[in-house]
This record gives sequence, structure tokens and C-alpha cells, in this order.
Amino acid sequence: LFLCSRKGAMMDNRFATALVIACVLSLISTIYMAASIGTDFWYEYHTLSPAENVSEAGRSIWEEFFSKEADEKTYTDALFRCNGTVGLWRRCITVPKNSHWYSPPETDMTTNCISFSLSDQFMEKYIEPGNHNSGTDLNRTYLWRLQFLLPFVSIGLMCFGALIGLCACACRSLYPAIATGVLHFLAGLCTLGLVGCYVAGIELLHKKLPLPDDVRGEFGWSFCLACVSAPLQFMAAALFIWAARTNRKEFTLLKAYRVA
Repeated sequence: LFLCSRKGAMMDNRFATALVIACVLSLISTIYMAASIGTDFWYEYHTLSPAENVSEAGRSIWEEFFSKEADEKTYTDALFRCNGTVGLWRRCITVPKNSHWYSPPETDMTTNCISFSLSDQFMEKYIEPGNHNSGTDLNRTYLWRLQFLLPFVSIGLMCFGALIGLCACACRSLYPAIATGVLHFLAGLCTLGLVGCYVAGIELLHKKLPLPDDVRGEFGWSFCLACVSAPLQFMAAALFIWAARTNRKEFTLLKAYRVA
């Protein structure tokens, strides 16, 4: 019985360590996911400094970019020409601090952003961006909507899993940790789906509106945070499920041994 108890204590420590690691991974993935949602560097465009092209045409592009009536083609062209960045909630361009016609060109730049409204998030995308008569592009429309919804579903699942984990601690049982692991696995799938939808949406957009020769586009660090968050969620899910299932089996065997 002493050896059996000793073995059970060692197993409890092992399971506790797995749960602590899973909780840390879950916390880090949640922070990464929240940071990626709240920042504007999912995709970045790099071109010549806008300060070199301060003109009436340039000011016209900036004004159209900040207009509430700006369509997809209008603000995308501005992103191309003004070192733009795009997030899930906002789009930004880099402009000179002083762009008046009577002012000399400046090297000091500032970043100005405008948020996507809720209606913008669910607005239809067109086969020819900016042409409302070209018909609805269903692929891009639903990809855009999914990339808006999936991150919130992912965070919601992880928060719900955390509540179940707290209940497990209060009950001093590892059984609810299986549900926590399943929820983290589903959250990882949502995050992975978000990354896939965003990449597909960007690729389809650039087929409709090709990048100019002097413009380079690349995924930013906000996108990378989401990419890192997904495997962390899967690892946390695996540890939660492993600890709960293995502890249940070992407890059953231990109980049977003690009875014998």
C-alpha cells in the first residue's frame, strides 16, 4: 500500500505539472490572439516614401481613403501608394505630417488610421472591386466575414474552457479538464481557420488588384501572432486531454489494486 500510495503521489505531481504547462500555454495563446486582433499589422505594403510624392493627386488619394464612401478599390489603391497596413478592424496609411500645398516636402511622417465599421465587415465584395454592377464575389465575401468572426469564437472558447478549468479546481477533479482540452482544440481550429481565410482573402484580392511594380506586400507581425497562437492552443489541448484521461485510467487501476 505504501508503494501504491507513493506511485499515486508521483502520478499526481506529473499530472499537475502537465496542467500547469497547459495553463501557461493557454494564457500565452490568449494574449497573442488578443494582441493580433487589436493591432493593425496583419498585412503591410511598402513603397516609396509618400513625402516624395506630395501633390494634388496624392492629397486626393488621402482624402478618398478617409471618406466614409470609400470603396474597396479606393482604399486599396491608397494602401498601395502610402505604405499602408491592414488589420482586422482598421486600415492605416503613412502620410506627411504637413501636406498643405504651400508647405515644402517633409521627411516627418505620421500614420493615420480609419476603422472598419460593423457594416463594412459584413459588406459584400464584388467580382471587380469598386464596381457594384459586377456581381457579388461569394468567396471573398464569406472569407472576409469569417476572418472577422473566427477570432472572437476562438477567444470565447478559450475563456469558456478556463471557466470549466476553475470548476475542475474547485471540485478537485481532473475529469472536467477533458472538456477544457476539447474547447482549446476547437479554438485552435478556429484560429487556424482564421489564418487560412485571411491568406486566401489576400491572395484573391491581389488577383483582382495586382500590386504595382514598385510596391511590395508582406504579412505583418500581427498575422504572425495569430499563426503562433494556433499551435499553442493545440498543445494546451493535448496536455489537458492527456492529463485527464491518463489520470482517470491510473486512478481506476490504483483503486482496483487497493481493493485487491
